[in-house]
Parts: sequence; C-alpha cells; structure tokens
Amino acid sequence: MNEIGKSARDAIDAIQSGYEQLGYVSDEQIATALFLAQTLEKPLLVEGPPGVGKTELAKATASFLGLDMIRLQCYEGLDEAKALYEWQYGKQLLYTQVLKEKLGDLMQGANTLDESMGRLNDFEDVFFSEQFLQSRPLLQALRADEGVVLLIDEIDKSDDEFEAFLLEILSDYQISIPELGTIKAKKPPLVFLTSNNTREIGDALKRRCLHLYIAFPDAPRENAILQARVPELDNKLRTHIVDFVQAVRQMDLKKPPAVSETIDWARAIVLLNMQVLDADFVRNTLNVLLKFKSDIDNVETEVTRLLRETESAAAR
Repeated sequence: MNEIGKSARDAIDAIQSGYEQLGYVSDEQIATALFLAQTLEKPLLVEGPPGVGKTELAKATASFLGLDMIRLQCYEGLDEAKALYEWQYGKQLLYTQVLKEKLGDLMQGANTLDESMGRLNDFEDVFFSEQFLQSRPLLQALRADEGVVLLIDEIDKSDDEFEAFLLEILSDYQISIPELGTIKAKKPPLVFLTSNNTREIGDALKRRCLHLYIAFPDAPRENAILQARVPELDNKLRTHIVDFVQAVRQMDLKKPPAVSETIDWARAIVLLNMQVLDADFVRNTLNVLLKFKSDIDNVETEVTRLLRETESAAAR
C-alpha cells in the first residue's frame, strides 16, 4: 500500500473509531463515505429506511469535527424564503414611514427632477441591503466563517422545484440573490442530505452528491450500537433484545422497528429493571418498539414463538 493509500486507510479507521466513541457505531462503508465527502468537499446524500441513523450521522459528524450544525427540515411547499433568505418587510415598512416624514429634508436643495430621482434611488437601494435581510439555514451555512455541517433533512419530502433550487448550492457552494448578487461560501459547509425514499430523487441532484445507503444493521452491529447507547444491559439480555428485534423485522409489517426504537425499548427494559424478556412484558411494551396498531397486533400473536426461538439462539 502506498503512502497516500495508507494515509487514507488511517483516516477512515480514525473516523470509525472516533464516531464509535461518540456513540455512533458505523461500518467501513459509512466511514469511507464520510472520508470522501470531507476530502473531496462533496455533499453526501444518505438514503435508507426511517430510523437507521441518517440524521444521527450528521449530528455525530458535527461533534467529531467540532463544528456547529445547521439543520433545514424539508416539507412539501418549502421555498427559498424559508430555506435561504427573506426580506424583513415590517422593518422596510417602518423605514418607509420614516422616509415619508423626512421627504422634505431629503429633497431640500434638489433643483431638478433628475437630482430628486437620484436621491430617491439611493434610498431605494437601502431597502434591499444587508440590514433588511433575514438569513435562513442555507444562507447561514454559506456565510459561516469556520464552516459548518449543513443537514438538509428528508429532502424527499420537498418538491422538485426545491431540488432544482439547491443545485447551485450543491455544485458551487454559492447562491445568487438578485438584489445582492452572488454570495459564495467563505468555507464550504459539509452537506448531508437525507432521504427516506418516499419518492425518487432527481438525477441532477444525485450527480452533485456522493451516495450512501444505510440499511437496517445486522445483529453484530446492532449489538454494538446497544452496547454503546445502553451500556447498562448485560451481554445476554442485550443479545436477546437484538435477536428478537431482528426477528420482528423479518415479519410483514407496515413499519419495521428502527434502530432508534430498539434503543428506546432497551432503555425501557433497563428503566423497568427487567432481567429477562418474558411474554407479558414484551406484549405490554410493544408500543415502544412498533408504531402501528396493526403491527402490534401481528407481533402480539407471535411473541411466544419469537421469544422461544431467539432465546435459544442467544444462548448459543
């Protein structure tokens, strides 16, 4: 392995171990994607089912790098006024009233129409200046002196028009504001875009990003996640919890339990001082693990079988 390759390998290993110390258990694929996004200064599009740790990855990155995180939560109808900037119309209106009151003083000494119009134009420019500009998350990220982690969360919930609006920012880390011109990032933010795959993301946006798909973790990784996030669990109970959740995910459910819900369930088990999983306890707490009544009903009928099968597997 050459020196460049060795240096990259060391950096990827450092990312993986550093994130684990922060409670985010990644794998080599995730660590490699993070290394490339930072090194190449490319946005990272993170896709996968809800609750697998996409948003947490951006938070862990901000902690790991010692940067602030700016979050833009996407939704249908989101536009540039909420995402980039808007003019403070109330402040502009107040300024208009002041200008009316001072109009006589302003025009004093103006002998021609051109002179009068020139003085008015000077004030018109002030209306669309920095003092009336309200920065929103995207503009805040571009203007950050030390760089930030910019999380554009659930991009799949926004409209195609908003995707198109993002292209300039994602490719050049700049944005054009008609009244002020082009604003370029002082230091390019590290951009994360997350998607739950509720709709297909456009090709133009995908071309500007590195891509990372995070699936539900396998049993060893989920075990490591619980060990990091709920260290109070003993090894045998933790293994049984993971095996049970993994088995539940194999069922035909409307929404399989997410990693975040596994963590919540494990914390409930610790809080209620349960030493083993028994059928009554599991049935009484399925609402922590599952979010739809139909899913709870389906799993309730299989609890005894699932516990028996996973308990024997955990004992091996």
